[in-house]
Amino acid sequence: MDDAVGRHDLTDAAWPVVEALLPVAGCGRPARNLRRQVDGIRHRVRAGCPWRDVPERYGP
Repeated sequence: MDDAVGRHDLTDAAWPVVEALLPVAGCGRPARNLRRQVDGIRHRVRAGCPWRDVPERYGP
C-alpha cells in the first residue's frame, strides 16, 4: 500500500470487496491507481468538500 494512507481509506481487506463491485474497464484511458481514486471520491463525499480541496495524495 502507499505510504501516505488516510485514516478513512479502504483497508487491504476491504479493497477486494469493493473492487469486485466496480465495472470492468472498457474503452478509454485506464485508471492509473483505481484504489487511490476510490479513496479520493470517498474523501470528497465524506468531507463534503469541493474537488479542488481533495488532498493531493488522491491524485489529480
